[in-house]
This record gives sequence, C-alpha cells and structure tokens, in this order.
Amino acid sequence: MVPRVHHLTLTVVSIEESLKWYQGLFGEAILLNRDGATWKRMRAQWPSGLILGFTEHNNTARGEKFNHERVGLDHIGLGCADKEEVLAWKSKLEELGYVHGPFEEPAYGWAVTARDPSGIAVEFFAVKSA
Repeated sequence: MVPRVHHLTLTVVSIEESLKWYQGLFGEAILLNRDGATWKRMRAQWPSGLILGFTEHNNTARGEKFNHERVGLDHIGLGCADKEEVLAWKSKLEELGYVHGPFEEPAYGWAVTARDPSGIAVEFFAVKSA
C-alpha cells in the first residue's frame, strides 16, 4: 500500500501574505492556528480537500526567498483535468495580477507556474492522455 499525500506545510516569510495569495487564488479556506515556542503555523483547508500549512519561524529573514536549487522542495504541482483547466488557472492568475511563467506544453502535458509571496513555485499541470 502507498499512502496518499495528506497535506504540505511550507515555511513562509509571512503567513498573512501567503494566506492572502492562496485564498485569492483558491477562495476562502477553513483556517486552524497552531503556535510553537519559536514558530507559528496556519493550516488552510479548501473544499476540494487541498490542505496547506504555512509556518513562520522566528529566525526566518524577512527578505528571504525560496530557492528551488537547494535541497528540499522544488515546487508544488497541482493536478488539472486537461489543457483547458491549466489555461483557466493561467487566466485566474492574470485576473488577480499574480506574476506567472509562460504556458508550457512539454510532450507529456501542459503547465503554467507562478510563485507565491515567499517565492515557492506553484505549478498547475495536466497530463496528456496517451
């Protein structure tokens, strides 16, 4: 048996900025707060079942940005049904004024990628059927 991914928790510069960005994109989420001795976290769950946690550590530099070339997370890949759904997310990103990369069409699918306020890449991806 292989377990499914339940949630992703991201270290961010600002929980407030991250929540504004993600809720702007996906709509309102159910939010749950949790604090540790040197960090605070907000868990966001959307009706689709997507759960993202946003953790702000006391020692994270305010101007720091995510670097996909370092060990750890490269990007978040969100599944889309088809090319049209990827293009719809591209339009939504543009409508919100969120900077994004070009629409890509590799041999195996379609994609468009944006970066959240902490610089984490969020990719909307659909697999081409055989």
